[in-house]
Amino acid sequence: MRKNRFTALFIALCMLFALLPSTAFASGEETAATAKNVIIMIGDGMGENHLMLAREQGYDLFMDANCDLRGQSKTHSASHVTTDSAAGGTALACGVRVINGTLGVFVFDPLGVFVQTRSFTENAIAHGMKTGIVTSDKTSGATPASFSAHVVSRDKNDVISEQQLASDIDLIWGADEEAATREAAETNGWKYITTKEEMNALVPGERSFGQFSGDTWRVPLKADDPSPSLAEMSAKAIELLNADNDRGFFLMIEGAHIDKNSHRKENGPDYPEKIRDTANAVKGFDDAIRTAVNFARADGNTIVLVTADHETGDLYQENGRYTFHSGSHTSNNVPVLVYGCDDLFAPGQAVENRSIPVRLGQKLGWGRREFPQADPGMLFRVFKKMTPFCGKLAA
Repeated sequence: MRKNRFTALFIALCMLFALLPSTAFASGEETAATAKNVIIMIGDGMGENHLMLAREQGYDLFMDANCDLRGQSKTHSASHVTTDSAAGGTALACGVRVINGTLGVFVFDPLGVFVQTRSFTENAIAHGMKTGIVTSDKTSGATPASFSAHVVSRDKNDVISEQQLASDIDLIWGADEEAATREAAETNGWKYITTKEEMNALVPGERSFGQFSGDTWRVPLKADDPSPSLAEMSAKAIELLNADNDRGFFLMIEGAHIDKNSHRKENGPDYPEKIRDTANAVKGFDDAIRTAVNFARADGNTIVLVTADHETGDLYQENGRYTFHSGSHTSNNVPVLVYGCDDLFAPGQAVENRSIPVRLGQKLGWGRREFPQADPGMLFRVFKKMTPFCGKLAA
């Protein structure tokens, strides 16, 4: 009896704590929507000094002169002062802090037995919006997975891919992932694409799963590269999601290779090349920002938010040149730039990363009880599936 009471109390507490985030950042009563579309752009590993490095390497950054608001984001996770991409991505996708390595699951219920987080993507789908995920990383990478899956470990690529393919997202494009095969995608109703030509041939209404093998992050791409650039992927995704759409869309775009090129200290003969590649990855991401902001400018009803999940490399200038002082992530604040909204936060303010999607949701008219929010966990879903069977047995 005592054990049963403890179990019941534990479930009740889980449900109670799951609901707490829904009021964590809401201010006042529900407000009317002031935007139709939201594009979140994540420069993985991009700190303020990565932007300075790109400028030093001769790149004029579009984002410098074409945003309405600028501030910073605090990036620590629930378990560490320094976040990883899984926890950082989940904060930006779900509006909650989680343990490093976990994706879309609460700290107190990492297996999602009783409750699980609801992502910005899922809430957008519930509101009838079209949704998309574009990345230069693998489709099962931590950042895209934060917006499309719920798993206890970011390393479960097969489970992430399975959940992505079973989702109602309209398009998911990125680099090759072995677990997401053509057969699996087509079985789940996706059009499977692997080249820029196939991407450009897509028409509105086709759900597509893209697996590109080239260096989509580079600018310019090699002449014989059959893959699209990140900017080209962004332009086509926006075109498809915006077509014949009166309910709006949500799109997440990730430039993953700022992080990938920054995971090193200054050692070895390839250091100058790494510096150039890091700056080039910033430029490739900036080109995608140009694409999104130019659409938002013409559309007049779209918010574009640019930020990072964390900083990588502890990059700063020393003895006249930029140097990596860490081989991994740091707890440094990262930039937040906004186009299409000048009151998401105070100019120059450093905001909690988990508050960013909540603030954006409010601009879409989502109430404080809608997002962030908890959805029923695995136990409830199993019970729901078993209910008809149990009913038949009882009959």
